[in-house]
Amino acid sequence: MVFKRRDRKPILRAALEFLWPRGGWARAFHYVRHRLRRLPDSPERIARGIWAGVFTTFSPFYGVHFVVAGVIAVIMRGNIFAALLSTFFGNPLTYIPIIATSMFTGYWMLGLDPSRLRFRPHQGDDEPTVGERFADAASALWHNFKAIFTPDRADWSSLRVFYDEVFFPFMIGGILPGVIAATIAYYLSVPLIRAYQHRRKGVIKAKFDALKAKAAAKAADITQKSD
Repeated sequence: MVFKRRDRKPILRAALEFLWPRGGWARAFHYVRHRLRRLPDSPERIARGIWAGVFTTFSPFYGVHFVVAGVIAVIMRGNIFAALLSTFFGNPLTYIPIIATSMFTGYWMLGLDPSRLRFRPHQGDDEPTVGERFADAASALWHNFKAIFTPDRADWSSLRVFYDEVFFPFMIGGILPGVIAATIAYYLSVPLIRAYQHRRKGVIKAKFDALKAKAAAKAADITQKSD
């Protein structure tokens, strides 16, 4: 295949680059910002796509954030590519504050005890952290999937607990902070994108006028020589 990598990236290297991309997160952020500003669409449609992408990062649907952001962008008539790029708002540097904010909000809204939430291990405490609960849920899902094709028996009890104590509070609690963060991103994006597009149009027009002037001067020079 023409676009296939000749040298396959090792799994460990791919995982490390996910946590810390080449050039650092600052460079990755500037790349995403550059791509968003250069999208060929109206500032409002791009900003609606950004809204969808940022809002999605406050949901517990890890692994399908692209799909969720794309669907929301279609519903809002926003730019789908902007929505996909904006899911970058959720990254290893922001996951913990996003999850913590959503979980605490969800526990507060549902009247649950937030003291049970653990985001890092506590000495002498056997209560699993939120990250460990996500890992256990993924392991249980994989076990139940394999049980379809093997004699093993599926067990949904741990997943029910995960849904009640983590997934559902996260999903409900992420709505309010997600709307707030996405709306802030929208109103910041519209004027910035509009200003960038106007400046870019001015630069392109100036280059075009310079080429026209150069062509006209060349034509006049040829006419003078022929006379």
